[in-house]
Amino acid sequence: MSASDYIKEVRSKIGTMPFLIPGVAGVILNENKELLLQQKSDGTWSLPAGMIEPQESPVQALIREVREETGLAVKVDRLLGVFGGEGFGFTYPNGDQVEYTVIMFKCVVESCSQSALDDETVCLKWFSKGNMPRLELPYPLDCLFAENDSAYFVG
Repeated sequence: MSASDYIKEVRSKIGTMPFLIPGVAGVILNENKELLLQQKSDGTWSLPAGMIEPQESPVQALIREVREETGLAVKVDRLLGVFGGEGFGFTYPNGDQVEYTVIMFKCVVESCSQSALDDETVCLKWFSKGNMPRLELPYPLDCLFAENDSAYFVG
């Protein structure tokens, strides 16, 4: 069952009430310590990210989402953190409410394809820590540019 079929099936049962959705996000830094972000069709900026589809592991989901949204093949290096709660809820124009719990991973680029990007992505751009646009979800800036091997926790 595809993610869209799954969401439609659940929505037919719960209506527009809040729906907890597990997702993944990838942190990709270049050699200049700049972070890769995508500008979405609604003008917002985001990490390459998306929901975990039924029967898919978080790592599989992230590799798929990064490929679809950036054209990059990545290797997942390590867990950076798990985020959710305040600021991670959203109401779509049709009234559907979602609450995201996002598993964030640091990724390493293995190769780049010339395939067309999905229809969510307007452009891709590298940003330094001091030149970041406002992100769609409130990820901690320190986590995005962390150089240590510890996972980031807020509590």
